[in-house]
Amino acid sequence: MSVQNLTVTEDEGEQRLDKWLRRRFPQLNQVAVEKLCRTGQVRVDSGRVKASDHVKPGQMVRVPPLPDQVARTEARIEGVSAADAKMIQAAVLWKDEHMIVLNKPAGLPSQGGSGQGDRHVDGLAEALKFGYKEKPKLVHRLDKDTSGLLMLARTDRVARALSETLRHRAARKIYWAVVAGVPHPRQGSIKFALEKAPGGRGRGGDSEKMLCVHPAKLADHPDAKRAQTDYFTLWFLGARLSWMALEPVTGRTHQLRAHMAEIGHPILGDGKYGGGEADNLGDGWGAGAGGDLSRKLHLHARSLTIEHPITKKQITFTAPLPEHMARTWKLLDWKEDDVPADPFEVIR
Repeated sequence: MSVQNLTVTEDEGEQRLDKWLRRRFPQLNQVAVEKLCRTGQVRVDSGRVKASDHVKPGQMVRVPPLPDQVARTEARIEGVSAADAKMIQAAVLWKDEHMIVLNKPAGLPSQGGSGQGDRHVDGLAEALKFGYKEKPKLVHRLDKDTSGLLMLARTDRVARALSETLRHRAARKIYWAVVAGVPHPRQGSIKFALEKAPGGRGRGGDSEKMLCVHPAKLADHPDAKRAQTDYFTLWFLGARLSWMALEPVTGRTHQLRAHMAEIGHPILGDGKYGGGEADNLGDGWGAGAGGDLSRKLHLHARSLTIEHPITKKQITFTAPLPEHMARTWKLLDWKEDDVPADPFEVIR
């Protein structure tokens, strides 16, 4: 196949260049499109372009030779199956030349470790290079069964900057959860310290569990670390279930899960901290609600507000609910748009 010079038609209208190319050439995937643009092989009106640039009717797009075998949707990526590559690329919510933001699926570990196996975000990051030489690096983690927003950095410099932002609590993270019962008061802060329970096999493993320590007893628990979770009840169903917004002021392992269970309102589907379906752990019930509700963990990193490490612009990302939580919302007739995006801003 030779070089082609194609005109954007009126019927195609104004649209992103990558979408236009993939409609014209179905054998191309996003990785191939971005590489062709970055290396200058695709040009618009003789000028260099980015995959995210828009094309308009009448513009001329130069397309290099495209053998049928090049960059198919199910391209082989070293160490990553075609199915996994497609899955992790579909999880990308936002990316630029500095960082990537994913909507991590529930059940996929952030990285390897005791009990986590070989399939995890860090291992699948080879499929997130999108034409760059180095795979992106994780700058924080989510529990295996927690879904939602996860950041990766393309360079060491950006990784350090994002890590510093998280360490100094300059990022705002809001989680959504369904919990047993209705907390009283319906908004407040949980300030139990956390320490690792005896017998854990290491960071990130399924056997790891955290214990809550009352602030008044910190002197008796030298290994306990201070922790704080702010919570806000967005909606509730009788006395049985509540839709919660949770903001981790600190970022301890299993913090949200341990804190909600400690005050008697474990997160739905949390067998580790929530007990069984009929256990009454205080004012709430156990972590299982029975009926048609999913038994998977109902904890989702919903929104993230952060200053971009390079442009310094403040950006807010929002992750759609995973399938099992979306089904619960539909069953309970809860509407995502019926609650404020940041309820904590309202009460500050």
